[in-house]
Amino acid sequence: MAAASLDLQGLLARLDPTADVAQRHIWLIDVFDWLRGDRASPQAAVGRVSLLLDAIEARPELRERLRAWWRAFTQTVDLTTLLADYGFAPRTAFVSELSERLRRKILPGTPETTDASDLFRMVLPGVFDAGWIALLDEAQLARIGDLLADAALDDDGAPRWRHTVMDAVTYCSSQVVAAGFSPELRLRMSAASESRAFHALMSDLDALREEMFRTAPRDDRGEEALQAAFVAFRDRLDACRASASSVYTHLEDNGISVGLVFRLRQLRERVLRIRELLDCLMSATPAPSVARLVGRLVLAGGERNSIRALIASNSSMLAAKVTERSAETGEHYITRDRGSYLQMVRKAAGGGALTSLTVLLKFGILALGLSAFWSGFWSGLMYAASFVAIQLLHLTLATKQPAMTAPAMAARLRDIKTDAAVADFVDEVANLVRSQVAAVLGNVGVVVPAMLGLALVVQLALGRPLLDAAHAAATLQSLSLLGPTALYAVLTGVLLFAASIVAGWTENAFVLHRLDSAMRYNPRIGAFLGAARARRWATFMRTHISGFASNISLGLMLGLLPAFAGFFGLGLDVRHVTLSAGQIAAAAASMGMPVLQQPALWWAVAAIPVIGALNVSVSFYFAFRLALRAHSVSLGDRARIRSAIWARWRSRPVSFFLPA
Repeated sequence: MAAASLDLQGLLARLDPTADVAQRHIWLIDVFDWLRGDRASPQAAVGRVSLLLDAIEARPELRERLRAWWRAFTQTVDLTTLLADYGFAPRTAFVSELSERLRRKILPGTPETTDASDLFRMVLPGVFDAGWIALLDEAQLARIGDLLADAALDDDGAPRWRHTVMDAVTYCSSQVVAAGFSPELRLRMSAASESRAFHALMSDLDALREEMFRTAPRDDRGEEALQAAFVAFRDRLDACRASASSVYTHLEDNGISVGLVFRLRQLRERVLRIRELLDCLMSATPAPSVARLVGRLVLAGGERNSIRALIASNSSMLAAKVTERSAETGEHYITRDRGSYLQMVRKAAGGGALTSLTVLLKFGILALGLSAFWSGFWSGLMYAASFVAIQLLHLTLATKQPAMTAPAMAARLRDIKTDAAVADFVDEVANLVRSQVAAVLGNVGVVVPAMLGLALVVQLALGRPLLDAAHAAATLQSLSLLGPTALYAVLTGVLLFAASIVAGWTENAFVLHRLDSAMRYNPRIGAFLGAARARRWATFMRTHISGFASNISLGLMLGLLPAFAGFFGLGLDVRHVTLSAGQIAAAAASMGMPVLQQPALWWAVAAIPVIGALNVSVSFYFAFRLALRAHSVSLGDRARIRSAIWARWRSRPVSFFLPA
């Protein structure tokens, strides 16, 4: 502490209120660097604050120099923009906001500035500062207030900071009104609330400002008038927030955009900022409120500068954007009784039969000897056409289910506080797992004999096996459990999840831009298709757009990923359980009965359950995590759910595989 005292004496000797802007701000930065010290603990920083106050209060001449410095500071730097705008992103575009944050991290800031936000970022740059500011007690805050109280007074004798804070409230309120009047929000508000609350917000604020800065001496009646004006403005502000919140009830029918969610969140944050500013104005002892506000500004600045926070915020917006759409589709894939279980097996069997044709066409494309890109491109188109055919025939491809059903499961976690709700959710988990097992068994159980039959037909028609001995052996070797098959199966699970994201995004865009209504009523489309056909197509596309987007994107990714990975020398491939089972059956049929004696066949067969489990679990895991983020499920609730699922597995494991 003796060394700290010596450093402090040198720091205080440099206090010069007549210095230029850059030197005054450098001194302020150095003061806060000294307060932080080695950042050992926030308590140590609080102790240094006391040491600084003692040193200043012990010397009247130093105290007057500090007040003169503060007067020069407040006359030079506009603190209003700091209080009103610091921590708020001015743009919704992810790339432009990311580039701005990277610029601030890479390029140094200059203390030669009158922008209070830039200076605040240099003076209080991290979360550590919010920690020690929160620990300052009322006595220390009162001492700081006494030092600066008379340093900045307006002509009417009122503290200048009160006018500064009120101006910040005005700027924030104007932003709230602008957001409320924006067409994205105004047209989606409930008819009961609409935007009437936003019309009167500024007039209520003007009434509050008039009462707060009334020049006549304030008596009890004046205090009552001030409180009445404050309550009126606060209630109007709450009404504005309630009107904006009503937009959420229309998102399901009208779609979600990242810009819309951004506006809603910004409006909510600005309302909270206004409340914090009002606390400073209306409190009888404003120092604690000011300290809390400064701490909140430090945290807000940290989030505003953080690239990780930007990515997390946008991924949360993306989750809100797509999970509800995927949840709506995923409900159709969950079986809850014996009848629906058997129906799932039948649909999956049909999907497996059609997949055998897909495998046959895949080998036909490979036989053409095209370049890697064109082979992958035509394979992707063929996969996409096959998956769309499965969708239109109302059949099932097993691995398409998990990424769709995960959001449907997470939607049930909105109210999970009771044990009965947890038990109901575990029942749904058992239903879901059972549905996946039924779909995988139906696909694999039919694609193998169907592929064997097709290979036999090809051999009879061409007079030779579907695959020659070298290609058949290479196929079995590539699918062996001893190779990188498990890694490729995990990668395929990620692609399945990505396809569900594309599906949710596409359906949301379809609804957001009201394309079904355009197809139904647009004069040009109606003239081309006819009114009746346009209505049918609009209904058809609204029903199937999600499946089309998912199937087409998945097919193209399965076909093109190996080609693109090969271009970069990565050697990656995909392993889809139904397609892999069909390829093994084709290779085995081409090699004949002797293949049963080869270990390569059985290592490839052993890989099938591993591929299926990884395809399903990986895609479900990522989709479920995204849905949990969208629904803000707490860590405690997640732990309760895991414990309940494990208890069900120990007591009734069969329920995860067979219906009651």
